[in-house]
Amino acid sequence: MTDSNLDRPAAQKPFRRLLLTGAAGNLGQQLRGALAAWADVVRVTDIAPLGEVAAHEEASIVDLADEAAVHALLEGVDAVVHLGGISVEAPFEDLLEANIRGLYNLYSAAQKQGVKRIVYASSNHAVGFHPTTSVVDIDAPLRPDSLYGVTKCFGESLSRYYFDRFGLETVCLRIGSSFEQPKNPRMLVTYLSYRDFIELVRCSLFTNRVGHAIVYGVSDNRTKWVDNTKAAFLGFRPQDSSIEFEHLFPVTAPTTDLDDPTQHFQGGPFVLAGPMEPKR
Repeated sequence: MTDSNLDRPAAQKPFRRLLLTGAAGNLGQQLRGALAAWADVVRVTDIAPLGEVAAHEEASIVDLADEAAVHALLEGVDAVVHLGGISVEAPFEDLLEANIRGLYNLYSAAQKQGVKRIVYASSNHAVGFHPTTSVVDIDAPLRPDSLYGVTKCFGESLSRYYFDRFGLETVCLRIGSSFEQPKNPRMLVTYLSYRDFIELVRCSLFTNRVGHAIVYGVSDNRTKWVDNTKAAFLGFRPQDSSIEFEHLFPVTAPTTDLDDPTQHFQGGPFVLAGPMEPKR
């Protein structure tokens, strides 16, 4: 919560206007309902159709690579939840526009429009080349497992610059695998329930003076590759676990084949997914 919102009357919601990018995506759709309780107005945007627009929502189709459009999009916004961009490995040219140029435009516009905080959807793929035999915390060296992961490292560095240079706060969410349920054995480790995802965003928006923070987005799963101890000040306490889904993937063979990079590294199949050739 920004300091300017702390003085608002108790009957009012904490934020006047929140911006949600990537609002048409999987996590964006999960979050839209929750944001209604936190802001008078939720400005939702994507390059894809946004579906039914609620009474409290302002909807616009915007390509984040369009600098002027993004500047207008940030007008009157208190804080941003940035879920937009490409969330899988893709040709570099596509990643450049969506995840690098688009993110720069967002931060540039946010700073100029006086936005105080951004919650940025980073990814565990920023550290995906760490082995599954290790547990990484927020100070672990960046080891992206893909060009997609490289763009998330860029985002974390860009957000750090904007905090150090302008005081624009960011919480970087290194999101694991957030779906209704895990889709494969690896996701039993990286699983983030929708409920825990929403709580993680809430903590990231409402904790005072976060500065520039990084936190891993995972539920309380049995096997752990990440450690959020140094991000405990955010107050994120996951309530769910992938344990209830373990029966979907009975163990019939050793789960870690050190000769198979997709088993040896935390990024799983992403470590072999790229680079991809440009579309022709």
